[in-house]
Amino acid sequence: MEFKSSKGIFQQIADNLCDRILSGQLKIGEKVPSVREQAATLGVNHNTIMRTYTELQRAEIITNKRGVGYFVAENAQDHIREIRRKEFFEHTLPDFIHQLDILKITSQEVPLLISKLKENENQ
Repeated sequence: MEFKSSKGIFQQIADNLCDRILSGQLKIGEKVPSVREQAATLGVNHNTIMRTYTELQRAEIITNKRGVGYFVAENAQDHIREIRRKEFFEHTLPDFIHQLDILKITSQEVPLLISKLKENENQ
């Protein structure tokens, strides 16, 4: 995993785990890598992983079974989608609309551009 400087490492790790949950790579009830294992795999301090797991627990995306490990929570996908939708509507969409205005892209052009992007993605 390559880290970017634009976002905290713990958040990037959390986003990656959430992506894996949404894609089905990590299934509901499945054990997630231990703190030590994840730290070693990613080459980061175990405190960074602990912070990631603490935040994911707080968001009810993973649960901790004391002495056993961390597991994907039952409603993890719903919680992730809820968090990401909120982020999208509060931050991404307003920025996107601002860029449309600056670049003088009309609302009629947007669906066409999205269709083209999706076509290119599927090829």
